[in-house]
Amino acid sequence: MVNGVTSSQASAAYSAYTSTAKANKDTTADSKSAVKSGADVAATYEPSAEGAKAAKTYTQNTELINQLKLDAESRTQNLQSLVQKLMSQQATTYGNATDIWSFLREGNFTVDPETKAQAQADIAEDGYWGVNQTSDRIVSFATALTGGDPSKLDSMIDAFKKGFAQAEKTWGGELPEISQKTYGAVLQKFDELKKQYGLTTEE
Repeated sequence: MVNGVTSSQASAAYSAYTSTAKANKDTTADSKSAVKSGADVAATYEPSAEGAKAAKTYTQNTELINQLKLDAESRTQNLQSLVQKLMSQQATTYGNATDIWSFLREGNFTVDPETKAQAQADIAEDGYWGVNQTSDRIVSFATALTGGDPSKLDSMIDAFKKGFAQAEKTWGGELPEISQKTYGAVLQKFDELKKQYGLTTEE
C-alpha cells in the first residue's frame, strides 16, 4: 500500500515536473528568440539618408575665401609687374644696342670692344635679354606663383598679356621686334604647359 501510494505519487510528481520543465524550456526558447529578434533589429537599424542630410549644414569659410582671393590678385599683379619690367628693360637694352651700331655708323662716338660685345651678347637669341632666357624667366615665375596648379595657367596668361600691354604703354608704342618675338615665345611655352597637363589650348 505504501509502495503503491508512493509509486503513484512519484508518477504524478514526475509528470508534473516534466510538464513544468517543458513549459519552462518553451518559455526560455521564446525569450531567447525574442532577444535574438531584438538584437537583429538593433544590428540592422540604420538612420535614413534624408535624416542625415537634413541634420548636416555647410557654412562657407568667408575669411579663407577672401584670403585666397587676395592672394590670387597679389600673384597676378606680381606677374604683371614683372612682365612690364622685363619687357621694358629688354626693349631698352635692345634699343641701346641697336643705337650703338647706328651711332658707330654715323661716327658720333666710339664704343670700346668690350661694351659692344656685351651689348651684342645681351640681346642674342640665348643672351640674358634674348628671347629664350626672357621668356623662360616669365614662364618660370608664373609657374612658381601658381605652385604648379594647372587650373591657374589661364589667369597667368591673362596677367602676362596685361603686363605686356603695360610695357608697351610705358615704352610709348609698339615694342621692338625682340619683344614681339619674346611675347610669342611666352605664349608658346604656356601652351606647351597646358598640353602637358592635358588642357585645351586656344587655336
